[in-house]
Amino acid sequence: MAMRGQSFGVVGALSAFPLRLAARRLAELGARLHRGTTRRTTQVVLGRSLLLKHSEPEIESRIAAATAAGLPILSEGAFLRLLDGTAADPAEMTRRSLIEQSKLSETVFDHLALFDAFEHAAEPFSFRDLILARKYAGLVAGGASWSEIARSVHAIGPVASLTALTLQPSPRGRIVSRDAHSLAELDGQRLLALDDTGEDSEDYFGLAETAEAAGLFAEAATLYRQCLALDPSDATAAFNLGNCEKATGEMEDAVHAYCTAIKRDPDFVEAWFNLGGLYRDLGKTEAARTHLTRAVTLDPRYADAIYNLGALDYDSGALPEARASWLRYLELDTDSDWARRAKAGIAVIDRQLRKLAG
Repeated sequence: MAMRGQSFGVVGALSAFPLRLAARRLAELGARLHRGTTRRTTQVVLGRSLLLKHSEPEIESRIAAATAAGLPILSEGAFLRLLDGTAADPAEMTRRSLIEQSKLSETVFDHLALFDAFEHAAEPFSFRDLILARKYAGLVAGGASWSEIARSVHAIGPVASLTALTLQPSPRGRIVSRDAHSLAELDGQRLLALDDTGEDSEDYFGLAETAEAAGLFAEAATLYRQCLALDPSDATAAFNLGNCEKATGEMEDAVHAYCTAIKRDPDFVEAWFNLGGLYRDLGKTEAARTHLTRAVTLDPRYADAIYNLGALDYDSGALPEARASWLRYLELDTDSDWARRAKAGIAVIDRQLRKLAG
């Protein structure tokens, strides 16, 4: 099962096992795994730990971002089956059929499927999936949210076992099962737990992302360093550390962090770009040109890198080269403020070249 050239971006931590083990398995298959999404990401994997560490609006925002990028999204279960080379049990029901028969909204159905609340993560679905969909529709009608359902159902083990239970929402935001005598939370032991190191690394990364998003760059940098201490192979943590170091004015530390990200993942195009931009800010023109050129080589449609190469050439007086880069940029972007700047820059160059020729 070769997957050469594919790049899987994990959004949220995997609940089944540490990210590094999944990365090792994908490397054996000729693919790569990284946190978050980059320009080279071909598929997104939603880690089920998102359910434990983020609110429903935050999770929906991450799903929407991946969808807007046009990237295929895999549930964690679907991703693990892909790694194992195993297929789900035979089934024959379509997504449309389950939605129509269960009365679940399309959005709720799709979100539940992305977090493995069904036996199958994608169509074809099974009759057991229809039973589950109807139970979930009843929970939603009773006031439960899709994220409350998804958080609860994985506590019991294989979701197919829920087909034999009577489910209802509780005031505590948990789903409970009911029999003739009592109510019980779905709190059975998880099947696959994270080891301590993997869990700590994921916890630190999540905290670091939150701090960075809040503009607490020094605190985020400390947390990203802890991530790297636990998992030195984490290119994304190194890249994010570089962004935080740059934001706090620690330029040399930022250079080191970006270099670490590139060393861990030589195809990390955003790291090449950011390091090129940083070298330009530091007045290291040739180093900036080398890194920006590498970013464009890795991604020939990386418009920002192409524009910055043009700016770098313009600053150094290489007017024909700058003009060529900005013309190339305009092939990718014609309407933005940067496109207008590129057009203005080309006009200035043309006037200067006419003066030199005259």
